[in-house]
Amino acid sequence: MKIRIAGIVPESFVDGEGVRFAIFMQGCLRNCPGCHNPATHDLNGGKIFDTEEIISAMKKNPLVSGITLSGGEPFLQIPPAVELAKAAKNFGLDVWCYTGFKFEEIPSEGEELLKNTDVLVDGEYIEDLRDLDLNFRGSKNQRVIDVKKTLSNKKIILRDY
Repeated sequence: MKIRIAGIVPESFVDGEGVRFAIFMQGCLRNCPGCHNPATHDLNGGKIFDTEEIISAMKKNPLVSGITLSGGEPFLQIPPAVELAKAAKNFGLDVWCYTGFKFEEIPSEGEELLKNTDVLVDGEYIEDLRDLDLNFRGSKNQRVIDVKKTLSNKKIILRDY
């Protein structure tokens, strides 16, 4: 399956817990002022990859504890994001996903991606709420959500950071 990618960091230590295989998806409609990754906004930017290429690369490093889908906006490319998340789960890796959507706003088409995500960092970046002391997020409005507990309890369950 084809996917538009801005870049890949095969060993990231800042995009979630542990050593992450971070996939920066291309395309975002929000254009948040102060975004740390504005090069990912152009829907036609980046490069097109086959998901099998990325899956092959993600399973090569035994030190990687999980993958992170970031962006851009992963929920603009749901089918290939689901394929990557499912592959990661099959390799025993956890999945973090960053989105500008609030959990409650994620479109129903994104349900399969949520089911294959362990941690969701939600909410758009708001420059006025920027806080450099936050773990795994850039602004105070963003939440680090335990997706499995949230789905089973039918209410937002935050991770404690």
